[in-house]
Amino acid sequence: MSESARATYAAAGVDIDAGDKAVELLKPHAERAARPEVVGGVGGFAGLFALKAGRWTEPLLASSTDGVGTKIAVAQALDKHDTIGIDLVAMVVDDLVVTGAEPLFLQDYIAVGKVIPEKIESIVSGIAEGCVRAGCALLGGETAEHPGMMGEHDYDVSATGVGVVEASAVLRPELVRPGDVVIGLGSTGLHSNGYSLARHVLLDIARMPLEGHVEEFGRTLGEELLEPTRIYAKDCLALVAEAEVRTFAHVTGGGLQENLARVMPHGVVAQLERQTWTPDPVFAMIAQRGRVEREEMERTFNMGVGMVVVVSPEDVDRALAVLTARHVPAWVLGEVRPSDDPDGPRVTLTGDHPRF
Repeated sequence: MSESARATYAAAGVDIDAGDKAVELLKPHAERAARPEVVGGVGGFAGLFALKAGRWTEPLLASSTDGVGTKIAVAQALDKHDTIGIDLVAMVVDDLVVTGAEPLFLQDYIAVGKVIPEKIESIVSGIAEGCVRAGCALLGGETAEHPGMMGEHDYDVSATGVGVVEASAVLRPELVRPGDVVIGLGSTGLHSNGYSLARHVLLDIARMPLEGHVEEFGRTLGEELLEPTRIYAKDCLALVAEAEVRTFAHVTGGGLQENLARVMPHGVVAQLERQTWTPDPVFAMIAQRGRVEREEMERTFNMGVGMVVVVSPEDVDRALAVLTARHVPAWVLGEVRPSDDPDGPRVTLTGDHPRF
């Protein structure tokens, strides 16, 4: 380096001006995803959220953190980034609502190899849309530029959400009892789990182009793979208000059986019947093109069930009516029965899917 040369942050790969521009571009999106309890605006060192006194008797805060995973690789390949944020919000708020909590606010973290303000705006526009769908505020976030650690066009996203639930209204496994009914809520395809296997089968093994039209999907493969995750938060809260809900299970990594087992108490087993639903065509295509065994499919993907609710037998019709009115596909998956084996499985799946 010559005596006159000066090292700068920009020369090292971090562009503060680009970061400032990105903040200005995302402000309108954050303002769109707001709630009355938000104090102040975007740009401070911390977000403020006022818990209104008197609304809760004994409020409990619920918190959840998650990301999107390798679905981002599809967004990068197609240079389409405005829906990944919806997936991110879904993964966080639908974990919160399992406890019965109302999502209040979310904060995101976006790590990039290089700040491209328009790309950051596109990502945050999806996060804001997800927050609107979930009824929570986008309270703040952070964008970090990592030159030398990430490629120029690489990025990853994560978020933490906070919700609140009355202590007396917390949903928990102990509420589940024999005779309760298990209802499945339909997914919008793969959601945000299993993309490493999906991409390996469809792109590497089957060599299907993302831009190619797929007759079974009625759209391109890329459009199918980037379909946003359904956000169930408002639907679940509506169920809690109208029916006697015992518990929810958000079906993500690990599939239906493992996630539902997490909210089943000792002494019972949820017996589910595959005949009650037909998984979306994308699941059959992955299984067939990759010769993936059923057990592996069911441990990796949601198989068409994105959320599960367990209700009292008296409230089944009411619960289904609430979900139908909210345009959420829903059906009876099975029922909860006594278990004589304390070490046995808490969830069983029997039968075969139609046309799968």
